Amino acid sequence: MAAALMLSHRSRGRTAPNPNVGCVLVNDGAVVGRGWTQPGGRPHGEAMALAEAGARARGATCYTTLEPCAHRSHRGPTCSNLLIEAGVARVVIALRDPDPRTDGAGADRLRAAGIDVTTGVLEAEARLAMAGFLTRQAKGRPHVTLKLATSLDGRIALPSGESRWITGPQARAHAHLERARHEAILVGRGTWEIDRPRLDVRLAGLEHRAPRRLVLSSTGDLRSPSDIAGLEGVDHLLVEGGAEAAAAFLRAGLVDRLLLYRAPILLGTGKPALGDIGLPDLASAHGRWSLLDARQLGSDRLEVYANS
Repeated sequence: MAAALMLSHRSRGRTAPNPNVGCVLVNDGAVVGRGWTQPGGRPHGEAMALAEAGARARGATCYTTLEPCAHRSHRGPTCSNLLIEAGVARVVIALRDPDPRTDGAGADRLRAAGIDVTTGVLEAEARLAMAGFLTRQAKGRPHVTLKLATSLDGRIALPSGESRWITGPQARAHAHLERARHEAILVGRGTWEIDRPRLDVRLAGLEHRAPRRLVLSSTGDLRSPSDIAGLEGVDHLLVEGGAEAAAAFLRAGLVDRLLLYRAPILLGTGKPALGDIGLPDLASAHGRWSLLDARQLGSDRLEVYANS
């Protein structure tokens, strides 16, 4: 299942409105098929793995990060039916599909066909891997990641506005990888007009993964953070700044994940990372964020937090 989850990350930010599913087929101790959901949402991960396995899928165990779909679609076949037709012996599922068109029906169909079904394997990891799809299903909006690159004292620029570069090359490369994992990237009007950021992906081989660019302003693509619910084909949104745009999303309670890159420098007087985020008192600041990951990127420190 861990291998299937790794495969699912290959298509994160490319499959909306479908989930980014990874799948591995194992027969007689050997991997015979691997697959992940393709750009645009089709073919599904299970269909890709079955196509690679061919006749070797008969009697195999299928490890899939999401319950195989059970609903009909004009875009492609139903994965639960494909697995039955291929003759797999067992299906191991990380996460039940919350889409009401499947939601348990896929697993039930497999069991009715005599296939052994196991669920809940690495479920927490699967929820993180498919956060965009799950957030869209549960809340009707994209999963929002806020990126902040700051000095140790929480500044994003000198008083003059000079900000290139706060962090080093390793941290910037990681940030570009994050861009490649999102369908859209957003900045505030001030950042757009002053910095004219490219908001692209400058990593060899991933240039084509540049996200859709959005501006938050009274005349921009979005007039308020709540407008993200209407973004079609966007299940993962990366908010990159500036301070007021970041604060607006935090005030609205719309930040699900925080990427905090901190450089080992002090700027003193300068531009803060955030504006007013609407905290009524200090007690309200506690208990909101839980640490998911922490790592060193060259001289910089990355901390990843989830909204609790």
